[in-house]
Amino acid sequence: MDIKLSQCFIAVDDHDKALVFYRDVLGLEVRNDVGFEGMRWVTVGAPSQPGVEIVLEPPLADPNASPADRQAMAELLAKGLLRGVIFTTDDCDDTFERIRAAGGEVLQEPIDQPYGVRDCAFRDPAGNMLRFSQPRGK
Repeated sequence: MDIKLSQCFIAVDDHDKALVFYRDVLGLEVRNDVGFEGMRWVTVGAPSQPGVEIVLEPPLADPNASPADRQAMAELLAKGLLRGVIFTTDDCDDTFERIRAAGGEVLQEPIDQPYGVRDCAFRDPAGNMLRFSQPRGK
């Protein structure tokens, strides 16, 4: 059996702000932009990984969700309590400087971690934590 990651989802509260960050700052390409029942999903991905996509979705992408559940998810997102993703990079320090120069909210400057990587962390415009990891020795 061959199982591979195809898509992961990141909740965003403003797709246009998210696109500026993911497309313009990180350099991901937009692969799809779909609206349905007042909601929007934008799919982005790295040109070097055509089979892996990140779907930028509403905080609670369920048309049947209650207003209370929608509010709870929006509050968790605003606090930065929803999980983001970890990207790999061939130069953590350069990636850090590029994202910081574009106005990215710094959570952690580049450091060597005891588990074998050098990494840094930012928040995206919606508050999700994104880590950028470089294996040490590269």
